[in-house]
Parts: sequence; structure tokens; C-alpha cells
Amino acid sequence: MKRATRTKKIRFRPTLFWDVDVKAIDPQKNAKYVIKRIMSLGNDAEVQWMWRAYPRELLREVALHSRGVDPRAREFWLLLTKKK
Repeated sequence: MKRATRTKKIRFRPTLFWDVDVKAIDPQKNAKYVIKRIMSLGNDAEVQWMWRAYPRELLREVALHSRGVDPRAREFWLLLTKKK
């Protein structure tokens, strides 16, 4: 997951991560948690950051296997991350 270090640091909205301290979130260590939240509830800037920060395979894996992703968001992300 080297891509996360090459992207600009993002300041997460407290409303996106209402259940944890946003300052304690490490985008690399907590990648699946961050991706899951952004896939379902993220705004344009957060989605753009996520797309640059994480490999497509990880995004697809989270969309496929995470219970916390909204079903409509899951289908959307599966279409976007489909192998060409």
C-alpha cells in the first residue's frame, strides 16, 4: 500500500468518522475502515483522495467483502474497480 504515502494528507470530517477520534486514524493501518466509510458516506474530495491513495484491488476487495458498505455503493464500486 505504498500509494497512500504519495498522496496529499487529508483531513477527515468528524461526521464521516463519528465513532472515533479522527486524529487517531492512520490511513495506512486503518485502510479498510477508511475505505468502507468513504465508499458509503464520502464527499467528492474524500472519494478522489481515496482513489489516488489506495490500489484498485484493495478498493474492490473492500467493496466485495465488507459488511459496512451500502449495497448500492457496493455495486457502484464493483463497477468502477472492474478489471479491464
